[in-house]
Amino acid sequence: MNAYLTNADAPTDPLSIREREVLQLIAEGKNVKEIGGILGISAKTAESHRTNIMNKLDIHDLAGLVRYAIREGLVRIE
Repeated sequence: MNAYLTNADAPTDPLSIREREVLQLIAEGKNVKEIGGILGISAKTAESHRTNIMNKLDIHDLAGLVRYAIREGLVRIE
């Protein structure tokens, strides 16, 4: 019972692992073509991931995605 309650209280991440990878690369300044090359996916698939991320997070600009990635610890400010 305690394990169930503990898991129920934990915030769930709305993004998949792949979406988090794409978001990290976006925050690092990569474009969809570069992201595709790094992850071994097409630029169109990388763009689809970016669109899904924006929809899930209700963020509609790249600057907002970068701020989110920084808050979530996906990238560091150096």
